[in-house]
Amino acid sequence: METSWIHTTVLLNEAVEALFNKQAQPEPGAARTFVDATFGRGGHSRLLLSQLGPQDRLVAFDRDPQAVAAAAQIADPRFSIRHEAFHALAELPEASVAGVLMDLGVSSPQIDDPARGFSFRADGPLDMRMDTTRGTSVAEWLATADTTTIAEVIRDYGEERFAVPIAKAIVARRQERGPVSTTAELAQLVAGAVKTREPGKDPATRTFQALRIHINAELEELQQALSGALRVLAPGGRLAVISFHSLEDRIVKQFIARHAKETVDRRSPDWMLGKSAAMPLKSLGRVMPSAAEVQANPRARSAVMRVAERTAA
Repeated sequence: METSWIHTTVLLNEAVEALFNKQAQPEPGAARTFVDATFGRGGHSRLLLSQLGPQDRLVAFDRDPQAVAAAAQIADPRFSIRHEAFHALAELPEASVAGVLMDLGVSSPQIDDPARGFSFRADGPLDMRMDTTRGTSVAEWLATADTTTIAEVIRDYGEERFAVPIAKAIVARRQERGPVSTTAELAQLVAGAVKTREPGKDPATRTFQALRIHINAELEELQQALSGALRVLAPGGRLAVISFHSLEDRIVKQFIARHAKETVDRRSPDWMLGKSAAMPLKSLGRVMPSAAEVQANPRARSAVMRVAERTAA
């Protein structure tokens, strides 16, 4: 039986409110579809359901079997859960969705459960898979990857300047005593290879982040999901994405900017006539957690939510 790990939803009210376009009210009796692309433990989904009409529906996605099991406890005919990565939202009908919410990163139950291997705070198997029913664990990947590849992953996804010494330590350990297999072993190796670290930050933080992102292909998933959201959102539909580190937020920010910024082709007949190209998104800005939320839930401190609206383009 799963322990009831506590999860506090970040930007709960702000995210749900951002999904509703008050200037584009539906026809009376019309059904709207909303998407919670990362169900987690369902904080956003439950609040969203409380604000939907009887004809509306909410489709949720999550690749974590434990999250899917938690979703099964929602006895609401308007709600459905799909055990899939969130890029699968692109399979929904084109221009059929009124709002897409993405809450990125790992949930508190994943971090706090040592058996999942996401954290170095308690020893556990070095797994880190979002979906424990498929794929390769971090331990399995580190057992065969070469020094150059490991260093590239830690540098690119963890922005770790000691990536090469860490990779060399992992491979040396593998050659001397066998592959690293637990979170405590990896954290100890990293601590020995990292010479300096900013105050208050564990030396293993960046490496664990990098390996988690890599093993779950998180940035690739995000890019695919954003493209999928653009396809399935109806005109006036909202996209809200909550990020927790700079790599994710940069992708979201650049995606919105790329599809919201007018591009000028001076050879175009439209430009000659003084017309500008219509863009498919309109940026509605970003939202940060309040000081009160960060004080109550320190894991919210790095969160940033970016919101955009689908235009008629």
